[in-house]
Parts: sequence; C-alpha cells; structure tokens
Amino acid sequence: MQEVYNPRSVVSVMENGTFDNYWNRTETFEALKIYIDLNFDGLREAVIALMAGERHHINTKNFANDMSTFQDKDDVLTLLIHLGYLGYDFSTSSVFIPNQEILSEYASSVRSGDWSCVAKAVKASEELLACTLDMEEEKVARSIEAAHLETSHLTYNDENALAYTISLAYYTARRKYLVVREFPTGKGFADLVYLPRPTHPELPAMIIELKWNKSTRAAIDQIKERQYVHALTGYKGRILLVGISYDKSTKKHSCKIEEWEQ
Repeated sequence: MQEVYNPRSVVSVMENGTFDNYWNRTETFEALKIYIDLNFDGLREAVIALMAGERHHINTKNFANDMSTFQDKDDVLTLLIHLGYLGYDFSTSSVFIPNQEILSEYASSVRSGDWSCVAKAVKASEELLACTLDMEEEKVARSIEAAHLETSHLTYNDENALAYTISLAYYTARRKYLVVREFPTGKGFADLVYLPRPTHPELPAMIIELKWNKSTRAAIDQIKERQYVHALTGYKGRILLVGISYDKSTKKHSCKIEEWEQ
C-alpha cells in the first residue's frame, strides 16, 4: 500500500528544501487531540492499537455526519477518517493510520492529559531502540516491561496483545525502519521484522519473535529453525535476532539477542 501525504507538507518540502512534518501547522491539527480525548469505552485501546500499526474494524453506518454528535468510539473514528487522520479499507471495514506524518501527530496529541502514560512509553522508545542495537538484553527486557506497565489497560492474554505493546514501544524505530507485522517466510510468519529504510543503510535489520509463557531461547530457535532470515530476499548485512518473552505468572519480560550475518 502506498502512503499518501498532506499536500501542504509536500509543497513545503519542495519550497523549503527541508523534509519535515508541516501538518501540525494547520488548524485541523487541534481537532485530533480534542476527538481522541473523548471518553468512549474502547477508544483508548483502539488508538493505541492503531499507533502500534494495527488495523481496527469499525461500523461507519451510525455516524451522524456532523462534528458534534457522537454515540460511541466508532463515530469518533469515522470522523477522523473524514478529517484525514485515518485511512479506511472498504474490503475489511477497518481503519489505519496512513503514514508516518500522521502517526507523529497522534504521538504529539497524547503527550498531555489522560494519555500521559502512553506518551511516556513513546518517549522511552528512543532509548529502547538504542539498547536493542547495542544488544543490551537486560535493558531491553526492562524497557519492554515498563512499556507494558504504562499501557497495562491492554489485555495481556496472548502474543498478539504482546505485539501491540512492543510495536508501540519501538515507535521511534519507524522513522528509520520499515516495519512488517507477521512477515511471511515460507515456513511460517515472523512476528515483527524491521528493515532499515534506504536513508539508514548503516543499521542492522531486526527479526523479533515473541513468546508468551515460553523461553526466549525458544523464540531464537524458531527464527533459526524456520530460516526466517532467508526470507529477507535481497537484504545483505547484519541482522539482529531478538527473542522477547512474557511470563504470565511472574509478570516478567525477558530478552535474548543474537547476531546473524547475511
């Protein structure tokens, strides 16, 4: 899927010669924070999942077609489609954040008020990425654990929910990486794959495998046994194999990182 960017930002880049996000210099930017702050059940969880790169199924048929009458979270999300803050997939009736430009505005909008817990997790993502690249396993585990605590209203009952928290925790990485969830490998699906963008060829690729109530060793072994690295067709260079596990009984996270050269 191709990303579509705000025309104002495209024109400003061409005029100024500086690649930046100019969306927040428009009046509609203020509307985003107002609407995502509305206290509807499930809205917070939906926005967190969207920021983590997920798609969220909604019902658009009950929307009153105005900017003040809302019955539930689906009405709010439908309005955000009209305002350009969400994309809509007609084939699945689901919404998604269409590009990095708009994703950064969601991050800006959650930096205050009741969203401060999410903002804290997003802010810590720069350090988490640095620790991962330095292969500091204990620090990565503690950072993921902190991100889990900050977003604890997400139900942690399987690897899918764990992926939400980790995707959000690695928010900063999206500026430097193309992120693929459930990457097809021919022998299964890698949970998360981070491929360096052309502007950052110095960075290693990362394959992250998640385990719930299993060991990080099992995660790394699965990456190797199913030959996930060979699915990165055309990629040559350093790859970090990252196994992250969550123990439901102890509420502890663990991490194991190994290098692979391809």
